[in-house]
Amino acid sequence: MSAGRLSHLQAAWVIARRDFVAVLFSRAFFFFLLGPLFPLVVGAMAGGIGQKVASEANQSDIGVVMAPADSKAMVAAYRELAPRLGTTLPRLVEMELPGDVADPEQFLRERRGEAAAIVTGTPATPVLTGPPEAIGNWRGPLSLVAASAASADKPSYPEVATVAVATSAAKERAGRILTAQAGQMLLFLLTMLLAGMVLSNLVEEKGNKIIEVLAAAIPLDALFMGKLFAMLGVSIVGIAVWGSVGGMLAALGSGALPSLPEPGVGWPLFFVLGVIYFAMAYLLLGSIFLAIGSLANTVREVQTLSMPVTMAQLMVFFFASYALSQPDSWVGFAADVFPLSSPFAMLALAAQSERLAPHALALAWQALWVYLFVRAGAALFRRRVMKSGPARAGRAPGTFSDLLRKTRRAAG
Repeated sequence: MSAGRLSHLQAAWVIARRDFVAVLFSRAFFFFLLGPLFPLVVGAMAGGIGQKVASEANQSDIGVVMAPADSKAMVAAYRELAPRLGTTLPRLVEMELPGDVADPEQFLRERRGEAAAIVTGTPATPVLTGPPEAIGNWRGPLSLVAASAASADKPSYPEVATVAVATSAAKERAGRILTAQAGQMLLFLLTMLLAGMVLSNLVEEKGNKIIEVLAAAIPLDALFMGKLFAMLGVSIVGIAVWGSVGGMLAALGSGALPSLPEPGVGWPLFFVLGVIYFAMAYLLLGSIFLAIGSLANTVREVQTLSMPVTMAQLMVFFFASYALSQPDSWVGFAADVFPLSSPFAMLALAAQSERLAPHALALAWQALWVYLFVRAGAALFRRRVMKSGPARAGRAPGTFSDLLRKTRRAAG
């Protein structure tokens, strides 16, 4: 290293600090934080409306068209058995067919009422008329109601003694798979939402020639690494803000929110590993986006070049999700080894298993690929963009203010 020239680590730190402060204290970052709130509000409203519509749509009745005494007996037997049947059978109500309707089939076909099906005949020989997909499920429970209504001596229903078990191997495995799926989905959404900031930052500095001044002053590897970690820091700040708001909302509505089963490594360590694997997934994808941004000159070119990477990352997510259910097969091993799917696969492993040693190996492997991707992106930028040759060996700025002064002079 020449006298006065920054080391790779120092140069990366200067760039990371510069970009982090510039993005964090900009007005655009404030609106960026508000961005995910609108889909959440819209999704919550749509979910509430959809749930209300679905609940109203599912409020169907079965009409009982029998002799008055038989109809009353059927309805009474239903009310007696309803606590034991649960939601397997809709409510039974007495009804009469209009005078111009010949049979229940005509009544249902002409949509003359709100009944989902009609039971006729007698309690001893009931006939259920309705849609085929529904009457197949209602046939069994309705036979119990009819048998109870037809019996002169009301049958006694013994109480079933129960012994509750806290958990079982099958239940624990299913619960951990659910937690793994939720962790993978959240990791994928955050990575895809936040990784694009690397592209926009690099394209902006390419447009005003700042990137060329910085590349002439410090090693390109350090420049790319600094930008990558700066955007990672900004992303973590954004996640911390969203997590705080989400935590307060979850605390207010804790009774209405479903709870996920505890992961294999426990919740505290799972959250720690989740943050670490998000950082690795972000660095891996961000390093690829950096290479793309170094080749693009306009936002349109960025969108064109990044679309294949985005679609490929979606396929990587599907691959990791598919490997989740078979972690000990060659598919699970491939998902663990492939660098872009490794963070998703290893986070799923943290939810399913108590083992910790594989995570140390996986993190070292992912860090190696981040380094290789950054080196490849820097070499591509040097060959395709910096065509004037290697940077001059002049004295590099030693402080953040020196770098900032050079960038302002270049911007004009």
